[in-house]
This record gives sequence, structure tokens and C-alpha cells, in this order.
Amino acid sequence: MGRGERGDLSDAEWERLRPFLPVSNGRCGRWRDHRQVIDGILHRVRTGVHWRDLPERFGPWKTVYERHRLWSADGTWERLLQQVQAAADAAGAIDWGVSVDSTIVRAHQHAAGARTDPPPGPRRLKGGRVAGTPGRDSVAEPRRPTGGGGAGGEGLGRSRGGFTSKIHLSADGFCRPLSLIITPGQWADCTQFVMVLEKIRVPRLGLGRPRKKPDSVAADKAYSNGPCRQYLRRRAIRHTIPEKTDSQATRLRKGSRGGRPPGFDGDRYKKRNTVERAINKLKNSRAVATRYDKRGYVFLGTVTTAALVIWLRT
Repeated sequence: MGRGERGDLSDAEWERLRPFLPVSNGRCGRWRDHRQVIDGILHRVRTGVHWRDLPERFGPWKTVYERHRLWSADGTWERLLQQVQAAADAAGAIDWGVSVDSTIVRAHQHAAGARTDPPPGPRRLKGGRVAGTPGRDSVAEPRRPTGGGGAGGEGLGRSRGGFTSKIHLSADGFCRPLSLIITPGQWADCTQFVMVLEKIRVPRLGLGRPRKKPDSVAADKAYSNGPCRQYLRRRAIRHTIPEKTDSQATRLRKGSRGGRPPGFDGDRYKKRNTVERAINKLKNSRAVATRYDKRGYVFLGTVTTAALVIWLRT
């Protein structure tokens, strides 16, 4: 297969991923050429094409789809993203002034109709080992993917935009996603604030625990409530979140009992657009801008793959 096609991994990008890829499929055999299959997955994520319509140069379409589905279920895409983030952190190339936001994604009609039973967990081999071989320095543990129980369990819901999902994310100061969560489209942003920040987990290349704490956090008024601010104060994270008008009026009406106004750094807040730009980068991938995946964990894998490409090419 020829290299250098539009959207394919470059030699340098491939070398950054290769050490962390599984070396066995857990079925007494080896994977089909990882690079060919990953290029097929990236082509589908970028173009949103039907899996069956993948160009022949990527090999059998079902092989490409099954690899993406399996790696979405067992956390391989998340581990790859963490390892690329770890290399950037070791080089001092992550701006830990984090911003948090969410974006609505319209779900195509093909995203409906998933099975109502939960998806199977990672296949276990003799002795309790999980099928497949995670990267040597893996962090994300294989887990049972969420889903089942209807549209809500798959991160599909109804909002003003119709049949939608919502992507909640945090981004560093260079417009690159640090953590991602998928929910139904009607879920409020503030309900996922803690989960988004708790999911930040950048491992160390040497000894030491993964870094999970940002230097500062910026968010818009959707996150301006007591639980969000209390969580940030408890973790001693500096934050810039504008106060809602009604909250300000209530505080002023109480006089001295209303307490002091929350701190607000206008210059820091101006940099919150980094998360908006990260969202724009994610939605350059057509399979992210419109959801075609039925299962929630597969769509999360699709979004994580798009985030991985951003980290590799920024």
C-alpha cells in the first residue's frame, strides 16, 4: 500500500504510536497490519464515509470496523491518547491553563436502533488476563464499555437540535483535548464538570503518578454554581468562571450575609476560547460533527481518535 495519501499517518506519526500498539489479538494470531487499518479508521473518521464504502487500499472494511470497535471498547484509543499526551508533557509542551466546555452533535438517523442489552466487556483469557496486549506503559485499564438500555444509555437524547449527543471536554492552552465524555444532548453542562476534570490523566514517562490537576480552569456561566466552585476550591485549583446575573442579584440582596463576590480574572477568561477552537478542530472530522455510530462507546472512540490526530499533528 502506498504511503502519503491525504489523511494517512506520516512516518513520524506512525513511529510515535507504534510502541504502544497491541502485539497480539488474543486469539493465537497477530493483527493485520496496524498501520493500514489505522489509516482506514482515520479516513472514516475524517470523511464520515460508510464503513462498507472504505477504499480497497485499507483492506477488508469489516476488519477496519472491528478493530475500531474493539479498541473503543477496551480503552486502546484512550491509552494511545494518554501516551501522546505524556510525551508532550515530558517535553513541557502542555499549557495546563485548562478550559472546559461542551458541544452539541446532531445524530444521524443511522445512529438510532442500537441493541438494548449492554455491550460485552473485554474478553478474558485463562488466568483472568484480558484479551489483547495493551501498550507497555499503558494507563487506562480495560473496562466494560457503557451502553445498553435504549437511546439514553448510548448517549443519545432530544434537545432543541432534535436527536443529539453532547461532547463534554477539557482542553489545554494549545487547543488540544485533554479529556472527553459523551452524554445525551439535553444533559446540562454543569452535571459533567467534575467528571470531565477527574478524567484528565496524563501519565509520566518515568516514575511518578499521572498528572491530574490543572494549573487553572476557565469556564463559562453554564458552570457557575456552588458545586462546581466548591469542587475547585477543595482541590485548590485557581478558576475563572463569570457569575450569573441572578446569582449576583441574590448575593447583593443578602448584603453582608451574601458573602464576597467570586474572583474573576478577565484576562484569563479571554483565553477560554482555546476550548472553542479545540471543538472546531474536533468537528473538522465529519464522523464527529455528525454522529453515525449506534453505540455510545464506539462514538467516544471516534471522538478520541479525532483528538489523537489533533495531538499528533499540532
